[in-house]
Amino acid sequence: MGTLVTYHLAGSVAAITMDDGKANVLSPAMLGALNAALDRAESDAAAGAAGQAAGCAVLLAGRPGIFSGGFDLSVIRDGGPAVGQMVTAGFELAARILSFPLPVVIACTGHAVAMGAFLLLAADYRVGAAGPFRITANEVAIGLQVPPPALELCRQRLTPAAYSRAVILADVFAPADAVSAGFLDELAPAADPVEPARAVAGRLSALDRAAHAAAKLSVRGAAVAAIQESLAGQRGAGAS
Repeated sequence: MGTLVTYHLAGSVAAITMDDGKANVLSPAMLGALNAALDRAESDAAAGAAGQAAGCAVLLAGRPGIFSGGFDLSVIRDGGPAVGQMVTAGFELAARILSFPLPVVIACTGHAVAMGAFLLLAADYRVGAAGPFRITANEVAIGLQVPPPALELCRQRLTPAAYSRAVILADVFAPADAVSAGFLDELAPAADPVEPARAVAGRLSALDRAAHAAAKLSVRGAAVAAIQESLAGQRGAGAS
C-alpha cells in the first residue's frame, strides 16, 4: 500500500484512508493500493470469523478537504494504453465495492469529483463533510463522454431528477444537496465525517455477513453485471 493508502483494523472496523498529499487522484498506484487494502480487510474478516470475533466493516476515507478528485490527469495527458487501463481499473474497483461481501462505509471528507463521486455511489453508506465542497460528475463540463459504467453507478443510486442533472448537465452538488440527490446518506454534525462514519461502520459490522452479502447481490447484481459487461467490451475493443 505504501504511503498513498493506510490501513488500520480497530475492533470491527477496517479503516482505509487515501492521502496523496494533494487531490487524492485515482492513479494506477492508488487503485492498486486500495485493492490491496480491500484484500487485507477480507483476510482480516475471515480470520476474525475463524476466531469467533465480531463482524467486520470497511471504512474508506479521504484526506481533510477532499475525498478524491478523480482519475490522474497526468496519466490522461500522457495518453497511450495506460489511460484505458487506469479507467478500467477504476470502474473495476467501483464494481468490487458495489458487491463487496462486507459493509462499506465512506467518509466523504470534502470534494468528490468524477471517479471520486462514482466511488461514493458504490458504497453501502456515505457520510459527508459539511462545507463548501463540490460533488460532481464533471465529464460533460470538460468535454468528455460519461463512461457506461458510470451511468450504471449513477442510475442505481441517484434519484431520477438528480441522475439527469448529474449526467447530462454536470451539475455541482453541495453536500446538503448531495444527500437529497443520493450521492450521500447524511452529513456529519461536525466538519470531520470520519468519526460519525466509523460509528456507522461499527454498527453495520454486526450484520450477518452471509445475509448482507446475499442481499447486496440481490439488489445490485444487475448493475454489477452491466458494469462488468461494459468493461469486458472495452477490453475487447482495446485488444482488436
